[in-house]
Amino acid sequence: MDVVINGCRLNVEVFGPEDGPVLIAHHGGGGIGSLAEPKSTFGTLADRFRVIVYDARGCGKSEGIAPYSHEQWASDLDGLREWAGADRIVVAGGSYGGFIALEYAVRYPNHVAGIILRDTSADGTNLELAFENARNQDRIEIDWPSFTRYWTGEIYDDADLKARWAEMIPLYDYEYDPVASAAAVEAGFYRHEAHNWCFQHNWGAYDLKDKLPAVIAPTLVTVGRLDWVTPVSSSETIAALLPNSELVIFEKSGHSPQNEERELFQRTLRDFVDRIVPAGVSIRS
Repeated sequence: MDVVINGCRLNVEVFGPEDGPVLIAHHGGGGIGSLAEPKSTFGTLADRFRVIVYDARGCGKSEGIAPYSHEQWASDLDGLREWAGADRIVVAGGSYGGFIALEYAVRYPNHVAGIILRDTSADGTNLELAFENARNQDRIEIDWPSFTRYWTGEIYDDADLKARWAEMIPLYDYEYDPVASAAAVEAGFYRHEAHNWCFQHNWGAYDLKDKLPAVIAPTLVTVGRLDWVTPVSSSETIAALLPNSELVIFEKSGHSPQNEERELFQRTLRDFVDRIVPAGVSIRS
């Protein structure tokens, strides 16, 4: 469905009981992300939760109205919370979506009942580690000018974004499956304006480390052992700074343990939400 939040039409899907506790998940990827991943990951909780997934402004099928800043994306998430009629929510995000989930928790702490993070970072230092990991791997040969253009937000158009993503996707999984990776590339959405904004405008200012100790909501921090782009050390930093967090490392995963070790990830997810929001407990008001 289309929902207008802060003057921007967002593509939104909602699952689960109308009176259930609300979980809102922000997808990863900046301009290459869509609601498809969080729908697959968190839709399983719709037996208890009112699960809301959406394409962020400038992404997927949503309207492209700048700015695509962390402040704006967090404000849009809060607008969805208000639209859902919930005072407090569980907020979730993976990869770039984890940045927005953390930004939301910092900016709107009174509306956060819990946080779920997957393969993300509290600042931009993971990119330095990613370049080092890319230099040290032997899975693919890196086209360094194109690689650098991707990570500095100098993408020419949507087709260029898709091509650059296709070059890098072999790095992301614990075990590379070329058929599955090619299918994932074709199934994706590519919005180069949002992507470029992420790395030209957002990245240099992104650093929440000094703010995380004040975030007291219970938090699940998950990461794949062989994640090359947001390595384990990034999640360890988050878990060390958040006072009420737990870190789970998935040993046979890269950047996407929600897919690569789906059964274990789902058990971990269910255990966490059942503890922070027991059955029969309302967090809506």
